[in-house]
Amino acid sequence: MISLLGAALWSVMQKLQAMVLRLLRIDPEELREDLREPVSDEDGTDPQERNERRLPASAGAELALAGLLVAAGLFGLAFILLYAFDDNDQVLGLSLGLSLACLSAALILAGKRISPQEQLVEERPRLVHDADARESAELLTGGVDGISRRRLITGAAGVTAVGLGGALLAPLASTGPNVGELINQTPWHKGRGVVDVNGRAILASDIVDKTFVTGFPQNADPQELSSPIVIVKVPLHRLQLPDGRRPDEWAPQGIVAYSKICTHAGCAIALYRDPLFSPGEPRPALVCPCHYSTFDPARGAEVIFGPAGRSLPQLPLAVDASTGQLMANGGYSGSIGPAWFSVNRGSQA
Repeated sequence: MISLLGAALWSVMQKLQAMVLRLLRIDPEELREDLREPVSDEDGTDPQERNERRLPASAGAELALAGLLVAAGLFGLAFILLYAFDDNDQVLGLSLGLSLACLSAALILAGKRISPQEQLVEERPRLVHDADARESAELLTGGVDGISRRRLITGAAGVTAVGLGGALLAPLASTGPNVGELINQTPWHKGRGVVDVNGRAILASDIVDKTFVTGFPQNADPQELSSPIVIVKVPLHRLQLPDGRRPDEWAPQGIVAYSKICTHAGCAIALYRDPLFSPGEPRPALVCPCHYSTFDPARGAEVIFGPAGRSLPQLPLAVDASTGQLMANGGYSGSIGPAWFSVNRGSQA
């Protein structure tokens, strides 16, 4: 079955190649010149008599070349616009692929129908000297002989350089800004309420065993890197928080909150496991689904598995006596986000 599919795919590729060559008016045999037997130096002829130089350029070929270069540039510009305003990966790949395909076709056409075709036989009795270097320079400068629309082709090549070059540089925008102090200057502070994604207050009674809730700071931007927290309830007898974190100040009723941003690569903590058969299963844990960093919420979210380099920063909690709403009891225990954000700061979770 695989062999049949491979044969069918190869047949389709050959047909596409033949169609492109026909459109460009290129003889397939010309692409195989490198496989032909070289001319022997022992045939008794003067090497200079075997030198050939043809100028195959034509107005139609030059217009086709300019069109292909402009198309490559326009598809590159389309990639930039799609990258900025659309997130469809298939359309992005199609635009960049068409740009590269047009550029490839332009190079093939230029090599076969526009650039001078030369066959030079050169004897090499010794290393190249000044006279030979000057001769080589003259040959290079003569490489544009026979081209009548130089300005048109140069302008089209400029369009290609701008469009395709911009398309290759556009993804650099995804590196994002320097986080600076964003990993430490968070909207969380003592007395700020905890709400859900819809802005509804999260009560202590909303946090039940064997599940987790995502919270955000009340009256603050939920899009900030440090805003989301993951909240779980741990039995008080299991709590083993790091030194200095008293349960009544950090985990009222066993409710603990940690930054939702994984300390490995900045992904979102989106899983919480709580095995049904405890004697034979690992402890309950928060899990990042990207690379499976696993954190123990009962022990200050210390890393128990995976590539994360440090614990999740913990947010101290309190419960409003009148409303029962969860409130922040201070700021995070450390810098949020991947470890490399604060590698030079000596920050700890």
